Amino acid sequence: MKGFEKYQKSYFMPPEDCYEWVKKDAIDKPPVWCSVDLRDGNQALIEPMSLDEKIEFFKMLVKIGFKEIEVGFPAASETEFTFLRALIDQHLIPDDVTVQVLTQAREHIIRKTFEAVDGAPNAIVHVYNSTSVAQREQVFRKSKEEIKEIAVNGAKLLKELAAEAHGNFRFEYSPESFHGTEVDYAVEVCNAVLDVWQPQADAPAIINIPATVENAMPHVFASQIEYVSKHLKYRDNVVLSLHPHNDRGTGVATAELGVLAGADRLEGTLFGNGERTGNLDLVTVAMNLHSHGVDSKLDFHNMQEIADTYERLTAMQVSKRQPYAGELVFTAFSGSHQDAISKGMAFREERNENLWTVPYLPIDPKDVGRTYDSDVIRINSQSGKGGVAYVLKQNYGLEIPDRMREEVGYLMKGVSDHAHAELSPEDMLRVFEETYSQPKRSFAITEVHFQQKDGITTQVTFEQDGKKEVVEAKGNGRLNAVNNAIKDFLGISYVLDVYEEHALSKTSSSKAMAYVGITQDEKQLYWGVSSDEDIIRASIDALEHAVNHMIEIKGEKVH
Repeated sequence: MKGFEKYQKSYFMPPEDCYEWVKKDAIDKPPVWCSVDLRDGNQALIEPMSLDEKIEFFKMLVKIGFKEIEVGFPAASETEFTFLRALIDQHLIPDDVTVQVLTQAREHIIRKTFEAVDGAPNAIVHVYNSTSVAQREQVFRKSKEEIKEIAVNGAKLLKELAAEAHGNFRFEYSPESFHGTEVDYAVEVCNAVLDVWQPQADAPAIINIPATVENAMPHVFASQIEYVSKHLKYRDNVVLSLHPHNDRGTGVATAELGVLAGADRLEGTLFGNGERTGNLDLVTVAMNLHSHGVDSKLDFHNMQEIADTYERLTAMQVSKRQPYAGELVFTAFSGSHQDAISKGMAFREERNENLWTVPYLPIDPKDVGRTYDSDVIRINSQSGKGGVAYVLKQNYGLEIPDRMREEVGYLMKGVSDHAHAELSPEDMLRVFEETYSQPKRSFAITEVHFQQKDGITTQVTFEQDGKKEVVEAKGNGRLNAVNNAIKDFLGISYVLDVYEEHALSKTSSSKAMAYVGITQDEKQLYWGVSSDEDIIRASIDALEHAVNHMIEIKGEKVH
């Protein structure tokens, strides 16, 4: 592909080795979460949300558990200003939630911002200016000292106006375009801002490091963050925050490695909505922690409801393959995957396991409101016998005999392949019943009587071609006696090779399910299935279906 020659690495490594983060293998506690859906996410929408939509989205974020929510850039538009005032004036901000507002380090914008946030019970005023080489040279045409002075003056004005305004305020600073900034210079600017604010233990400041345009591999960002964390002044009184974007598609990895490297806080959006390729997806990071046994402090138990609300309010779509939230992320179509999941679920049930170890499923789908019967295993032409048996059992309580599963699997795959479509559980039950419980009938058993004489004696009434005939036969059991009567009536030979039964539920009035497999010359098994409240009737009907199934397939001539 042409054009690669005009690109070069545009990031800066720290001036010293920073690789302590490599020694850590996991994050053991959640970061402070800050949703920027209503600012960064909203400004990236084709049609930004209305006031009512923003309020609904804000309430959803609160319900999920976010304690810090960036609600807008109130000096940028009247809509943003009005939204913030609505939250404050209508007392919609819970006592334990802090709203955050963004402002450039420009005097008139900062003053307008404080007008908007006046009276907020708890608020973070987030000020930023660009520090990268490209921005300094091409946009501002200013020196390093002049750029640092912009940040310092902005920090001073925040402190001054906060003292005059009504409310409880904290401060946040971002050296925008951090990836294109010399790391030691970015720290120098941040420390100059901190010298103005003089953060205390009971009034910590936030230093936010944005990957404004992601241009480095995640491990580079981790080393940069480790350097920042080591060289920030007042470190015990500073919350080190990250704001990764996703230009390289590695926003989640960048964030996770950044937390290993010393970050305390993450800014991002639900499902990664944001400009260009989006922001950090906070849902994925939180659920990744969940999958490692760490309480993220965010609640996604109703993931589908959250996704539906998100789609309705933003007109964005959650991909079917979106981690943890997509329609298909817990779904296995592959036969080998289905078999492993089915066996893993059975193993878990047998052992009463508390820990989640099911193959191919990183978390229990039930944690996010998904179900095993309709979400985990779905059937198409790529599916296998284990998956088909699992779906029929989960949805209808059918425990397909092991020796029957391969045939049923191929049956369902063939139907799906022919239709070029996935089979729903309802489709599968219909195909199963039409094949094994409703075969084309060469004959029917309309009446059966038993006597305890010389073992078991039965009188079986057969109907064929509109005529009825009673045949008497003996056997060592009821089904064996009926089996002998069928052979005598039809004049054929076969072996009743498989018989299995089970209850369809655990209640005393439940139906019994019977499966019968017969062979001729030890070759193919021919199956019949039936259910009835009387297990003997179910068994006889299953045997009749199996014989009729064999006659239909083989074209066997009888009588």
